[in-house]
Amino acid sequence: MIELVIALGAGLVSFLSPCVLPLIPGYISFISGHSLNELKENNKVYLLPLFLFSLGFSFVFILLGATATVLGTILIQNSQVLRIIAGVIIIIFSLQLIGVINIKFLNYEKKYYTNKSPKTLSTFIVGAAFGFGWTPCIGPILGSILALASTEENISRGVLLLSFYSLGLAIPFIFSGFLIQKFLIFSKNFKKNINKVTKIGGIILLLTGVLILTNNLQALGYYILSIFPFLQSVG
Repeated sequence: MIELVIALGAGLVSFLSPCVLPLIPGYISFISGHSLNELKENNKVYLLPLFLFSLGFSFVFILLGATATVLGTILIQNSQVLRIIAGVIIIIFSLQLIGVINIKFLNYEKKYYTNKSPKTLSTFIVGAAFGFGWTPCIGPILGSILALASTEENISRGVLLLSFYSLGLAIPFIFSGFLIQKFLIFSKNFKKNINKVTKIGGIILLLTGVLILTNNLQALGYYILSIFPFLQSVG
């Protein structure tokens, strides 16, 4: 389904955004309990803390998605109005990402500080805390996917949509920790392209918003399925 592809891509753009990518080494250092110099020397971070941390912030995003879908279901009798509102919201958020407009509160980031490295299951809780901290920072991207979730017909679809969004953010995060040396090199070289990726993501969301507003998103989905029929087994 086209919505799942968009959600997955939005998660990846969130990972590559200016308020997430530069801070990833710090997050990995924090949850592993080792300094960056130690990580460079050992070039190894255990998968369990990376997985639990990712599961924590994914839980927050999926919960938000389920909530958005519930609210959308309550308003289902006004589905046409809801679709138009969702389309307008996504367009506004996309224009923020592209840089056409600047809504200051969408640039707000809530930071979480602690001197102690989390252990085992507490890493999940810390991941959830960082998820809430990230939410304002990646607001335009996440907000667009939540608006899309609000148009889904049931909770399971909203959960699936935000699960794909979370995967787009979690998979590169886990690989970054597991291949920390290569990630540090990639991160240093990629910084000059961060704004370009953000703008490309904004353009994709802008097109999505227009398609939702004009009720043509499903038509695009059917067209893509006609080209790639194997996607029918996804979602």
